[in-house]
Formats: sequence, structure tokens, C-alpha cells
Amino acid sequence: MYLATLMLLGSGELGREFAIAAKRLGCRVIACDRYADAPAMQVADAAEVFSMLDGKALKAAVKKHKPDVIVPEIEAIDTAALAALEKDGWRVAPSAKAVQLTMNRDGIRDFAARELGLTTSRYLFAQSRDEAIAAAGTVGLPCVIKPVMSSSGKGQSVAETNEEVGEAWDHAVANMRGDRPRVIVEEYIAFDSEITLLTVATKDGILFCPPIGHRQEAGDYRESWQPAALTEGAHFSARHQARKIVEALGGDGIFGVEFFICGDKAIFSELSPRPHDTGMVTLISQSPNEFELHLRAILGLPIPSIEFAGPSASAVVLATQDSAKFSFDGISKALAQGAPQRPVDLRLFAKPATLKNRRMGVALARDDTVENAVARAKSAAARVVIRYGK
Repeated sequence: MYLATLMLLGSGELGREFAIAAKRLGCRVIACDRYADAPAMQVADAAEVFSMLDGKALKAAVKKHKPDVIVPEIEAIDTAALAALEKDGWRVAPSAKAVQLTMNRDGIRDFAARELGLTTSRYLFAQSRDEAIAAAGTVGLPCVIKPVMSSSGKGQSVAETNEEVGEAWDHAVANMRGDRPRVIVEEYIAFDSEITLLTVATKDGILFCPPIGHRQEAGDYRESWQPAALTEGAHFSARHQARKIVEALGGDGIFGVEFFICGDKAIFSELSPRPHDTGMVTLISQSPNEFELHLRAILGLPIPSIEFAGPSASAVVLATQDSAKFSFDGISKALAQGAPQRPVDLRLFAKPATLKNRRMGVALARDDTVENAVARAKSAAARVVIRYGK
């Protein structure tokens, strides 16, 4: 007898950790993705292979497996099909509205700025190269250009001249998801730091995890740490804005709310209505971790407290080339970076193939300070070597 049947839409490393948490509580997990043997499929009860943008296939999978809850794990989903399923009585976590608005940067940015009055950078949208150049003239140079539909910063770049704006447009369109060539052109913020505030919407109210700092490179995170150092004013501002937008989106689950921090000011950037990649650090930093929190919130289970274990960090293990044959070396050396009261751990995602700059694993560390935890996590990650052609 299963506690609940959960259907994952997207089965990458985040879905894998969520599936593990769900299996520990006796749930049945159906893992769906566009390719076979995706990470979450390896620990699930059943799997379906189809594009999440194929609404007919999505509806067919739901009708076949009859999940108690549909749990989106990626952005590229046919949100119209999700909304139709929810209207027909199927439950979407946290809600079809949240997934629909956050799938595209134009939807969530307008919702945050215009409807909720959150603090954001200046921004405009563009649907052509010429519109992007014109938008940059209004927003000001330098500016940041991103596809409205993408994930993990893919297709994002900074432009300092009109020529670079055109190149940034080309880069954004080449790396976007879906078939809608549209970008957001936004003011460049000289921020002090970037954070993710994991915000948990539950039947009993809103909970917050300690803020997570992170470093981005080439449109993706490289290290994350917890807690991020914030002034009292910035922390209050981030929590206030996160609560406001999460309550407005509705539904129960975890939301990764991203902010730029400038002194005492928190500037809203983006939001994901699911566990966040920078939140992988919670696998060593806190209990329950972000995946367990998402699961408990979705199932309406109690979360008496979030216990923080101490300064912690994660550092990614990246592939350097494309290959269907590869192996890992250095696992023992990586784990040997740990010490009493300063643990080090690894998560290797078991993806079936490497791609250049694809995240293949993450090293986790805890130490007496955030700086030491980051150094230890990076040291462990650097010792994991991917051997190609084996």
C-alpha cells in the first residue's frame, strides 16, 4: 500500500533526490523525461519517455498512471496541458498557475513587478534583434539579456555595446527552450551577492530556510553555500518579498526565490516552484533537506522545525566534453577531504551521457565557517575526474 502516487515531470538530479525522499516515505514514483534512464528513473517505480512539451503525451501518461500529485521538476512543460489537467481534477504541485507563470521569465517578472510591486531591475522584452537593441537603449548599457524560456542561466549574457546586444540576442535564441524567440533585456545590477531563499508553503503557513549564496559561471551555478551573509535589512526584505509572491502563486511546496543583494536591498530576480539546484547544499546543511521539505509540504505532512547543522557548501562536478562512454576516478580522494566534525560527501547523478559543461555530480562539505566549507567542497569536487571513452 503506497502513501501516494507521485508523477515527476522531469527526472534529472533534482528529481532523483526528490524520488529518493518519496520512496523513503513509501510513495510510488513515476519518473518522466525526454530520454531513457534519466537519474530519477533509476530509483522510481515506473518511467515514461516523452517530451514534457507534448501535451497529448503528458495527458496520456497521467491517465495511465493516475497520480495523486503531478510534480513538475523542469521548466520546459506544456503548461496549458497542466492547467487543463488541474481543471479536470488532477492535482499539480504546487499549482498549475505557479508552473505556468514561472516557466517563462516574462510571466513571472511582470507578475512580480506589476501585480505584486516587488523590487526588480528595470526591464523590457524583445522579440527580434532590432527590438533587443532598442530595449537596451531604454534600459541602459551594460545590460543583461536572457531568453524568457530557459533554465539554470542558459542563454544569458551581458552586453556593453549595441553590437554585443545583437550577439547576445543570437546567443539567447540559440540556447532558449521551446519555440518562442523572446528575450528579457534588463538593467545590469552591480550586486554584492546573489542568493536563493528557499521558501516553503505549507498548510500551516510559510517557512524559510537559511539563505543560500551562490556563484554563477557560464549561466550555471558552480558553488553554493549556506548561510549567505546578509544584513538584517536585506534578509527582512527578501523574506517579505518571497512570502508575498509565494502566497500569491498558491499551492504547497518549496519555492526557490532568487534575489540580488545590494547592501540592505533585496532585488527580486527569478523563482522556481520546486527544489532549486543551488539548494543541493541542503543535503548536508540541514534537516529536512529541500527535497524532503517539498515532499512533506505537498503531502500535507508536519514540518515541526528546520534544523541547521552548520556552515556548508556544494561544488559541482562538470563534464568537459560529450561522451556516451565515461567513468569516474578520484572518488576515494574526494571523500578523504572529510574530517571529524567536518564531513564531506558526494552525489554522482548517474546520467547516461556527458555533455560539455553538464553537471554530473556535486561535492558537499560542512566546516566551521562558510569559507572553509566552500574550499573543502571545491577541493573534493576537483578530485573527481571524468575519464572519457571508458
